[in-house]
Amino acid sequence: MRKRSGDEVFRITGARQGLADDVRGRQRRYVISMSVRTVSVVLAAVLWNVERYVAIVALALGVLLPYVAVVIANAGRENTPSLPSTFVPAPMRPVLDAAPLAGTAEPGPEGDGVRRDGKSV
Repeated sequence: MRKRSGDEVFRITGARQGLADDVRGRQRRYVISMSVRTVSVVLAAVLWNVERYVAIVALALGVLLPYVAVVIANAGRENTPSLPSTFVPAPMRPVLDAAPLAGTAEPGPEGDGVRRDGKSV
């Protein structure tokens, strides 16, 4: 089968990640963030009477992490700017100049109206 010259060619490196893989990755990031939040809230409860400043930082982390986790989990399916262009243009073919027609007048070196074969114009 012969390849047509007008077909578009696409690079596979420019293909986006599959939807199932994208959703799985976002779910994994969300679960990890919520696990860190749970650990920080438990740590805040345990350290409240022992080390108050560490407990306050852990509690602040436990309060702020759900918002951050949701924003990170919903930030998906954007185009990655570091990928190359997905379209490879067809190579340009050089254009050949048309041959001069027989009997056409070409001006002489000084443009005096005399053709190169000696006849006047």
